[in-house]
Amino acid sequence: MAQTILSIDTHGPGLYEFTDRANAYVQRTAVETGLLTIFVRHTSASLVIQENADPDVRADLAQFFARLVPPADDLSMAYLEHRVEGVDDMPAHIKAALTATSLSIPIGRDRLMLGRWQGIYLFEHRRQPHRREVVLHIGA
Repeated sequence: MAQTILSIDTHGPGLYEFTDRANAYVQRTAVETGLLTIFVRHTSASLVIQENADPDVRADLAQFFARLVPPADDLSMAYLEHRVEGVDDMPAHIKAALTATSLSIPIGRDRLMLGRWQGIYLFEHRRQPHRREVVLHIGA
């Protein structure tokens, strides 16, 4: 088994691709067949596998989630209690709960077995810049 932690700097809501970094790690370990587990160590960010060819997909997803779960100062969110860290904090927790905090991707021939247009993304849900930690763990 092998494990490492990636740091991903964010500068606001959106999807931050790190497919190349994950693939490079898998190749360095020389594991031919196995499973990569990816885990984000935060409660207001998440992980998704999405299309990496057209940037409009990322923008549309970010806009969809912004409309689905608006900031706490929106009238539709008046029921929220948790506001200590700002109007985007509890909505960020909700968005993370609707997506995933871990992913599993098969490894074959020293590479992640993603589809042609699939990319791995950290989905940042907070407005302020953050340094997010993502654990990569390989089981062979």
